[in-house]
Amino acid sequence: MRITVDSRSAFTALCFTSDHRKRAAAKHLIERYYHQLTEGCGNESCSNSWCASSVGFSRMDNNEAAVKALELYKVNAKLCDPHPSKKGTASAYQESSAHSNSACSNKKMNHKDIHSVRDNFKDVNYLTEEKVYEILDTCGEKEDYSPLIRVIGRVFSSAEGLVQSFRRSKPHTKEELKSLQGKDEDKDEDEKEAAASSTTAMEEDSPTSSSSSRLGECLLGENDIQKLAPDEVSVDIEAVRRVYERLLSNDKIEAAFLNALVYLSPNVECDLTYHNVYSRDPNYLNLFVIVMENSNLHSPEYLEIALPQFCKAMSKLPLAAQAKLARLWSHYSAEQIRRMVETFQQLITYKVISNEFNSRNLVNDDDAVVAATKCLKIVYYANVLGGDLDMEHNEEEDEEPIPESSDLTLQELLGEERRNKKGPRVDPLETELGIRTSDCRRPLVPFEEFVNEPLNEVLEMDKDYTFFKVETENKFSFMTCPFILNAVTKNLGLYYDNRIRMYSERRITVLYSLVQGQQLNPYLRLKVRRDHIIDDALVRLEMIAMENPADLKKQLYVEFEGEQGVDEGGVSKEFFQLVVEEIFNPDIGMFTYDEHTKLFWFNPSSFENEGQYTLIGIVLGLAIYNNCILDVHFPMVVYRKLMGKKGTFRDLADANPVLYQSLKELLEYEGSVEEDMMITFQISHTDLFGNALMYDLRENGDKIPVTNENRKEFVAQYSEYILNKSVEKQFKAFRRGFHMVTNESPLKYLFRPEEIELLICGSRNLDFLALEETTEYDGGYNRDSRIIKEFWETLHSFGEEQKRLFLQFTTGTDRAPVGGLGKLKMIIAKNGPDTDRLPTSHTCFNVLLLPEYSSKEKLRERLLKAITYAKGFGML
Repeated sequence: MRITVDSRSAFTALCFTSDHRKRAAAKHLIERYYHQLTEGCGNESCSNSWCASSVGFSRMDNNEAAVKALELYKVNAKLCDPHPSKKGTASAYQESSAHSNSACSNKKMNHKDIHSVRDNFKDVNYLTEEKVYEILDTCGEKEDYSPLIRVIGRVFSSAEGLVQSFRRSKPHTKEELKSLQGKDEDKDEDEKEAAASSTTAMEEDSPTSSSSSRLGECLLGENDIQKLAPDEVSVDIEAVRRVYERLLSNDKIEAAFLNALVYLSPNVECDLTYHNVYSRDPNYLNLFVIVMENSNLHSPEYLEIALPQFCKAMSKLPLAAQAKLARLWSHYSAEQIRRMVETFQQLITYKVISNEFNSRNLVNDDDAVVAATKCLKIVYYANVLGGDLDMEHNEEEDEEPIPESSDLTLQELLGEERRNKKGPRVDPLETELGIRTSDCRRPLVPFEEFVNEPLNEVLEMDKDYTFFKVETENKFSFMTCPFILNAVTKNLGLYYDNRIRMYSERRITVLYSLVQGQQLNPYLRLKVRRDHIIDDALVRLEMIAMENPADLKKQLYVEFEGEQGVDEGGVSKEFFQLVVEEIFNPDIGMFTYDEHTKLFWFNPSSFENEGQYTLIGIVLGLAIYNNCILDVHFPMVVYRKLMGKKGTFRDLADANPVLYQSLKELLEYEGSVEEDMMITFQISHTDLFGNALMYDLRENGDKIPVTNENRKEFVAQYSEYILNKSVEKQFKAFRRGFHMVTNESPLKYLFRPEEIELLICGSRNLDFLALEETTEYDGGYNRDSRIIKEFWETLHSFGEEQKRLFLQFTTGTDRAPVGGLGKLKMIIAKNGPDTDRLPTSHTCFNVLLLPEYSSKEKLRERLLKAITYAKGFGML
């Protein structure tokens, strides 16, 4: 009898540095220990406690025996000589005597039957679906599944065996790829049997040949590897799924999969790390495909050892292999993708909650969490690739590069690297796949399911950001996998990035003043008149943008002429609010306003020059850069365009729903479009003054009728004109200004378009109960104070508009920050005894100064007056 491959993997480490002869001797001894533990020496009166023939010996399964054999070899334990009843022929030692004591087995069949079954499959070192069913049927007849367990342990613990298993006889057809999506899961058993029998089986090895000597003649050979498409592997995935479905219902067989994975993973990790095995044999990827089809990977038994080790091995895959896995899995159904997501998320969550991570014990140093996150990235891009993609409609890059500071010479003298030298960060796997997250209109599984909240709670973002910027190989940053982070965590990372850039600009400015002997301002100072805020602010910003755009990266410091107030953030908040109110005033004519959608859009017939739109883009960029929320109402297509994607017909759904519905009805019309609607490729729209303007979507469009055949082209070109061509100049100028501030920021790397909107506009959901939970108190107030209880009762009784006024009064904006009001740290401080004075606030620090009013009615009256009539900083 031959030792199983799983036992070989257990002692392989002992043999690496020995020569061939010593390895062979060690292997022979360990095999003898193994047979002694599993078969015994044949002597009924044996006194060796580590022999299966001794009285009172506790039977072991194959994997336990393999481990124990290695331990006995290490300590040079007693080794029994074969009893005369077991001698005679060279192979007799590997077989049990027909006359040995039947008490050695508690099975219903005798030893001869057991070993007859085992010997039939002792040389099965790779599997096909048919071979699994053959072994399963044989074991079922004998009511002994140990032969199948031994084969699974041997094959699934061997990289070589697993790579050769479940091979296809030919590449996937398009129909087979579609079947991977699980759309035919409701087929009956007869159809499944037919599908199984149609798969060409791999020839079995004879007892005298090994699995490594040859594969079945019908398999994909080495010369056929090049024939595989980028999203194909040589493993029959459907066969693997059917096998798992049959086997995983048996607890003992499931344990064999678990134990085999424990032995397999370290060897695979070693192969990928040191031996570059994938470049020599791309079929090595098969073992990852096969293991990931195990639907029990997320069960508790796997979470402690097996799955973490497998994730570590999988994270060592080279970039090309990761891309191939992502392409393959992109053909899976949403349910199959979700299962893999849950598997890795379960491991991450388990490790996070079972450890106490803090600033001294960083989650970034946990190998299992890091490896699982890297594996989850492959599934994430498979989810993107398998979703609804729009790869074609991309915005053109700016023709002129964003102007940079003229401070190069001084920076070089000071040892400063040129900023943005490497360009914006791009994920290597994203580059390998030739795709961006923004290309996906709708993924297979919602992006929110990739976010791991327990991980976000323990992540030390300041440390993680440092690892992100340094890019060292021995420190992992979760910012390189932004899909796992929520918007609040990513916003914190962006905050650190912005602040560090501000400090850098400040340091450079101070050094300049020392070198040149000039007193330069380390801040971006804007002194404005409240009545002329647009003229003062935009003229100043225009001068800065032309002379030294790097100054836009400095910390903003706003001062209202003739008013008290030191800008610690609150003055800037009001500045942005006033600027936005003026800019988006329909009377100015830069933007049009849709009463139905309550959204603004670029005015294609505006009289303002492009420079004005550039300055508006700068204002939006400055708001993000200085962590201020704006009351801006753009359709989502604006944020998609900022991320590099053009608007399409689908974007009209929220940008112009009336037009969208009309065009949708045109596409769905069942009659004759040409005869019934009589429309052409010439369209009309009105300018700001109500004048009709005509535009030809095609040359001589007024002479080209829209028909059933060309209506899709008409809809596409109509959408292209409304969302892109008609506002091309305005939007390009706007985007250019936005990028002047954010071009060096990881904004595009971290955030999706919908998250950019949340970043700029804040959350529309105002949960004042969450605000009450997180509010702190000072000056003698506490949660149980009478005035505090009356205050919250009063605030909760306010209407929606009054609540927004209160937020505006206290924080400087009427929008909730990213993450909701629960993330807003508001402080209510005591401001003296009962008085007729109004409540006041420090919007820079979100502090409400509240006198201890004598009654609830007086509190309500004073508070309403304060939030209704407060504007400016003269009241403080």
